[in-house]
Amino acid sequence: MIHFIYNPNSGSKSNASKKQMLQKLEKIENSQLHLTKYAGHAHQLAQQAIQQGAQKVIAIGGDGTIHEIASALVGTKTALGIIPIGSGNGLARHLGIQLTFSKALQQAIYGHEISIDVAYWNQDAFFCTAGIGFDAYVAHQFAQGKKRGLVNYIKASFNSILKYDAIAVQHKDSIHESIFSITFANANQFGNNAFISPFSNLQDGNFEVVKVKPLTIWESAQLGISLFFKNITQHKKVTIQSYQRYEFSVPIGTLYHMDGENLQTKELQHTIKIIPNYLHVIV
Repeated sequence: MIHFIYNPNSGSKSNASKKQMLQKLEKIENSQLHLTKYAGHAHQLAQQAIQQGAQKVIAIGGDGTIHEIASALVGTKTALGIIPIGSGNGLARHLGIQLTFSKALQQAIYGHEISIDVAYWNQDAFFCTAGIGFDAYVAHQFAQGKKRGLVNYIKASFNSILKYDAIAVQHKDSIHESIFSITFANANQFGNNAFISPFSNLQDGNFEVVKVKPLTIWESAQLGISLFFKNITQHKKVTIQSYQRYEFSVPIGTLYHMDGENLQTKELQHTIKIIPNYLHVIV
């Protein structure tokens, strides 16, 4: 049995397009279609699908919907299918998932299954990227707006650079450091082909720590451009190292992001770790 979980609030498709999409899904044999109604509902529906013996759970939505469903499937035999209709689609792009509905649907139903690594921030799983610093600040600003999409994210980034101050991080070895941002990358990009860690691999048993030292406005612009040209490794203020475990501390209330979600820390101590081959995905 295939379970489709669709977030009708994801993406910017017209009502007519959404209706056509639902009609196609309803015609698929040996399947059930579920629509989410509130934040966290996709996670609950995925858990119920597992209890019912689902062979596949196919997420239809953006990064947040995929994150909710994948978090329920980790460590199980149930495979995750992805039909990306969000604005960033970072995990889908890394995995080579088609970005048009019809092609992604065929891929989710008939594609082959692989196992990917799952990263954890303390007790919470993430699949693409997470981090603190400027990216988290932008995510917070972006979340305040009503419009989505790459153009509006870039606008939020430009507006943020004039207000943002570097933050202090204490590492496990007691070294204090002022940073522009730290990104923990399981996959290679934030989304929209903005490659924060071009060589990250979802199947190598590692995650990458992308550390950016404080920047001038000009250096920030260079950094932003380098993301889309896939050459961030050449930026003089950037270092990238692979880890299986990374520990640090920041003040409670520090902004952070995880798979596109805007959050604030509730603890001082933080551990990022990786569990290899912990999620089955259809590609």
